[in-house]
Amino acid sequence: MPKYQIKVGIIGGSGLDDSPSQIFIHKDVTKLENAKNDFGYPSGNLYHGCIGGVDVVLLSRHGDGHKLSPSNINYRANIEALRLSGCTHILASTACGSLIESINRGQLVLPDSFLDRTISRKGTFFDNTSSSYSGVCHLPMEPVFDPQTSEIVLQAAKELGIDIRKGGTVVTIEGPRFSSKAESNAFRMWGGHLVNMTICPEVILAKEAGLLYTAVAMATDYDCWRENDENVHAVDVLKVFKENVSKVTDLFVKAIELIGKQDWDQDIDNLHALIKSSNISQGS
Repeated sequence: MPKYQIKVGIIGGSGLDDSPSQIFIHKDVTKLENAKNDFGYPSGNLYHGCIGGVDVVLLSRHGDGHKLSPSNINYRANIEALRLSGCTHILASTACGSLIESINRGQLVLPDSFLDRTISRKGTFFDNTSSSYSGVCHLPMEPVFDPQTSEIVLQAAKELGIDIRKGGTVVTIEGPRFSSKAESNAFRMWGGHLVNMTICPEVILAKEAGLLYTAVAMATDYDCWRENDENVHAVDVLKVFKENVSKVTDLFVKAIELIGKQDWDQDIDNLHALIKSSNISQGS
């Protein structure tokens, strides 16, 4: 018998945060809770359910009705709430701007790295806020996203016939404003493939919490670098995402079913061991 009971946290971003029924379609939502923890309240209620025999917990990143801007999201409370709910994995959706011609509107991407341009967010659990995260942890961030979970998502996409690009660097900006053209072009020169406002510090915190995290990004626009094209606008971002949202929900459902068929003990133990060995404080 596996040591860990698998439970998948689903973080719905822009366009996937209005209702849990978008994920739990034809599924029963078994519990609803507002889960305050050492880091405060998460963005909203946690919806508990089951997909393909796997326990799942859905959290809207921006809160019900998209009430929270990217900089006002309590990322630490969100991740901690999912950890305390027993999650072993996180699948997250995120709307992004494309920084290269070959990633078109509606294209799904599995990112594998990030450039963090945020400036005002709490980016670690290890700051003596909570006894659950004592000490000083210098956690390696390569690989950023869990490789095995990402491979499962790729397998799910292949089985469903969904086109998804493997690999890409996400530039996370502070927001809530979009980039200037000079910034957008700079991100392209740095090797960025996508730009968004929420991957950081979410992916960092998930790794610190010992959760196997991967994100599915959807390109909704071309930011503002592309000549002779309309500049990014929030209304257009949501329109493109909602036109393609079924691809993300179908992909998540299939990936969760596949996750439930794997033995994850070694992957989880390896991450926990990495966190422990990266904590340099005595007695932590």
